[in-house]
Amino acid sequence: MYNLAILGGGPAGYTAAELASKAGLSVLLFEQTALGGTCLNVGCIPTKTLLYSAKLYHNARNAAKYGVTADNVAFDYAKMQQRKTKVVRKLVAGIRARLQACTIVNAPAQVTARTDSEVTLTANGETYTAEQLFICTGSTNFMPPIPGLKDNPAVWDSTAALEAKELPASVAIIGGGVIGMEFATLYHELGVAVTVVEAMPTILPNLDPDIVALLLDKYRKSGIRILTDTRVKAVEGDVLITDGELIEAERILVCVGRRANLQGLEALSDLRLERGAIWVDEFMRTNLKNVYAAGDVTGKVMLAHVAARQAEVAVGRMLRQLPLQRIAYNAIPSVVYTNPEIASVGLTEQQVRDFYCDMEGDERIAAMEGGVDSLFQVHTLPMTYSGRFVAENEGDTGLCKIITDRRNNTILGVHMIGNPCSEFVSAASFAVRMGYTIPEFRQVIFPHPTVSEILKETLL
Repeated sequence: MYNLAILGGGPAGYTAAELASKAGLSVLLFEQTALGGTCLNVGCIPTKTLLYSAKLYHNARNAAKYGVTADNVAFDYAKMQQRKTKVVRKLVAGIRARLQACTIVNAPAQVTARTDSEVTLTANGETYTAEQLFICTGSTNFMPPIPGLKDNPAVWDSTAALEAKELPASVAIIGGGVIGMEFATLYHELGVAVTVVEAMPTILPNLDPDIVALLLDKYRKSGIRILTDTRVKAVEGDVLITDGELIEAERILVCVGRRANLQGLEALSDLRLERGAIWVDEFMRTNLKNVYAAGDVTGKVMLAHVAARQAEVAVGRMLRQLPLQRIAYNAIPSVVYTNPEIASVGLTEQQVRDFYCDMEGDERIAAMEGGVDSLFQVHTLPMTYSGRFVAENEGDTGLCKIITDRRNNTILGVHMIGNPCSEFVSAASFAVRMGYTIPEFRQVIFPHPTVSEILKETLL
């Protein structure tokens, strides 16, 4: 019998396996495809590898504004794909090397029985038992019930798009969320005609509207056709039938989100679910005594770095390590790898407004001079106040937006657009996580010249 059985070798699964085995537990890890999960194999890493190649091509074509002449610039998409595969294989091998102390079964596993002291699983005709179970089965692409999508050879999900050996001449993307807009960036910078169809009033609806508005304006001016408040009613071959017009494209890419993968868990009939995902407490425990869950399958925040952190908290609780760790969900950084990048952490302006309204109540808010807006302050500054940004981003303005509490001066949220904000959003994450006040943050010394200085400049 193993101490711990882990279902899924993605960021949550392999992080937990490494930590638990280093602590002396016997660990059994099931992964039916490749270690690294969706993020490494068909998500974050391959997408960003291709995006980097597209960015190099885009920069070369626009080098003249930096005083550099580049003639006959071209790209080879097949070689981009080969490099993507090489990068993924290298990182998968690295993960496998870190898990040498674990038993890895490359097959889908099925939970067949569970008591409070033992879990039984089967895979490849073999039976395994473990004292504890950690469910890290991730998520799968969601295909909406739009007539004409299913079994349509013109339709791709993100996995199929990443595996394609050739670029389409045109693509219609259903969904203007993070995945949709990153693919829109990739295809547009490689010369593909792109149309994005989003049912919500704006793309990237979960991000700060001021930030999104800048990206939307730039992308529309650059030639990406973006239709908001537009629903796809049906698909006929390579034609989208929307509530406003017909849109024809060589490929239709569906990017409308992901759903928790619960396959193999049918025997856990008393496992508590919420909104189609596994319910967990603050230590990643499910309602079953010896069963934990982390990552996308919990439906909390579907990001690889969140999954890894959830695994750290879960293993710490399994080992009864003190002090008990918890996850600061209010300080999770997120990045959209468009061009320019978007990075944010903490609450948006609207979320801050909603939070104070809920905390104070309508009567107290109504009695305040200035209403709810008197409780917080919004600081904004163009990225061009950073000398490094001006030197490296010809023609772009960018924006840094920081939201603070007026009563205690703490930093509640930071939202940025401009390259390379993804590389220093962690500094903002520290500030939100530790509850830095404006005076405390002003004492932090940033190296000069760097774009990261904009964080401090915005609060001066």
